[in-house]
Amino acid sequence: MFGSTAFLVILALSLLVFAVPEWLKYYFTLGLLVAGIALTSSWSTGMLTGAGQAYELPLFTAATGTRMVLVIDNLSAFFILVVNFTVLIGFLYARGYLEPYKIRMNALRFSIHYFSYLWLWISMLMVVMIRDGIAFLIVWEIMALSSFFLVIFDAEERSIMKTGISYLIQMHVGMFFILVAFLLVQQDTGRMSFDALGEYFSRHRNLPLFLLFFAGFAIKAGFIPLHTWLPEAHPAAPSHVSGVMSGVMIKMGIYGIMRVLASMQSDLLITGVIILIMSLVSGVLGVMMAIVQHDLKRLLAYHSIENIGIIGIGIGLGVIGQATGNGALSLLGYAGGLLHVLNHSLFKSLLFFNAGSVYHAAHTRNIEQTGGLMKRMPWTAILFLAGSLAICGLPPFNGFISEYLIYMGMFGSLSGASLYHSILIVGSIAALSLIGGLAIFCFTKAFGIVFLGEPRSEEAGNAREAGRSMIFPQLATAALILFIGLGSPLVVKPVFDIVTRTWNLGSQPLVTGAFTANLAQISLAGGIFVVTLATLLLYRRYHLSRHVVETGPTWGCGYTAGTPKQQYTATSFAYNYNHIAKPLLQTRKEIEEIGEDEIFPHRRKFLSHSDDLFKRNLVDKPVDWISGLLKRIAVMQTGQIRHYILYAFVFMLIVLLLAMLKII
Repeated sequence: MFGSTAFLVILALSLLVFAVPEWLKYYFTLGLLVAGIALTSSWSTGMLTGAGQAYELPLFTAATGTRMVLVIDNLSAFFILVVNFTVLIGFLYARGYLEPYKIRMNALRFSIHYFSYLWLWISMLMVVMIRDGIAFLIVWEIMALSSFFLVIFDAEERSIMKTGISYLIQMHVGMFFILVAFLLVQQDTGRMSFDALGEYFSRHRNLPLFLLFFAGFAIKAGFIPLHTWLPEAHPAAPSHVSGVMSGVMIKMGIYGIMRVLASMQSDLLITGVIILIMSLVSGVLGVMMAIVQHDLKRLLAYHSIENIGIIGIGIGLGVIGQATGNGALSLLGYAGGLLHVLNHSLFKSLLFFNAGSVYHAAHTRNIEQTGGLMKRMPWTAILFLAGSLAICGLPPFNGFISEYLIYMGMFGSLSGASLYHSILIVGSIAALSLIGGLAIFCFTKAFGIVFLGEPRSEEAGNAREAGRSMIFPQLATAALILFIGLGSPLVVKPVFDIVTRTWNLGSQPLVTGAFTANLAQISLAGGIFVVTLATLLLYRRYHLSRHVVETGPTWGCGYTAGTPKQQYTATSFAYNYNHIAKPLLQTRKEIEEIGEDEIFPHRRKFLSHSDDLFKRNLVDKPVDWISGLLKRIAVMQTGQIRHYILYAFVFMLIVLLLAMLKII
């Protein structure tokens, strides 16, 4: 009882953000976050270390008798811990990131921002703890509204406000699908709740209802082709908000999909195939579109789509394993997908925080205008490199562990698989390998262009390292990334337990024991590698300290009068790839050709741009058509009162005629 009361007190105290003095707002908000995180994390750890039985925390009972109850089981406990860590690190980072904004924004703007941040966190926690359908939709709506206000923080730019409105509209489209699904459940069972899904699924085909839920949750998660809000909203939001939205908010869609799947009883094979195919498309196209981006945050946003695809691959394989009776595939698929939820929340938030540090230092997100930042921002460069290696799934970082589980599930299922199953699994292995290879290519480009070489702009040349308040939170995230990579058995075993209890897979000691032992050996090898690398770096530092070190221009090579124009740009680095993928990515070049009679060509600009085909065809074209239709209808708005009287008279005449003809 004390826990639920304390939680309600934190909710009530959030309103005081508007009342406390300006200098105290940040620390007051931080205090509420720390108190709430300590409280809810204790609930989660108690759940995960206990007997495994879900427990309830009643919040309040309305006069009508309706009770709002928080229910915590293994799955929700896992998501609570993921949300809490990322939200806390994001707010610690925000202290330094928001400092320049205080010059041009008043206290009310910051109050709204802090209040929205608090309620984004609160709403995400309640999304994973509430089972009642009406209450769930309310907190789902609060999550959309609070994140909307966070996205439009810098709304002086009209494009940001337009992006925010587009984001809010698409979130409401997703909520409509979820609402319809819940209404169908209520109509059949009399209860509008996740707990009623099992009863509904036992009496009806499972696939139609699942597809309704999946459409709503997949919009939030960012599966292609329902992703069009994501590459626009993440770059528009402040970087600490982008880190939280990409790291954990889009995972609320994953949570919803997992919650529904845990109740399904039939149509599992076709459901798993649908999830797997959509995930493969999202993963491959997400990373392909990321490569051609010049905006650093947009590049990271498309990688969020790619990683949602990887999580979906694990979930799809888990469902297929259930359908075919392959317990090992089901366990490893679900576990790989669930662990990747945690891993992605860490390295993606770290990369977005890095992008914010680069933006503060170089005053641009365009990677074509950066370069040479590693000399000026060594800590940021090292942390970006760590995040890049992790997102590419390379050992000894955490991304490798979750992808390893998914790979092993696929390879292990091939021996006894049918022809159809084998083709599907081999195709998935090839697609996941392609995703990994393209991710390495993309982040080689991003790190090389941003941090290596010489500065391409004056701002990049004058860049300075981010402050300690922005670096220390990133170090905490990087440490956890490395810990999961080196201590994977300590993390994977609890994840196996969560999956086993959530989907009732039964005990599989041979699978869990074998893979825990394999991961222990991998972690040992990774530890040896890290120690060896650290030893070599320390020796190098000691050796160089005893000698005079001379430095010269990066692009010396015997000729030191060069310019940054002689080094790779993002466009030229990916030129061959861009040429191959042009039919799919629809890359367009904007350049004024040099005429044959132009002996001394004047100054020109070269721009390349890649359209998101799904956004252009599914969003932009319908919106443009509706806008054109409304503009044509607007001709009727003449501003003359006699015309409006005429419209009313015509309307009444039509109604009268329809009534006489007994049509109405």
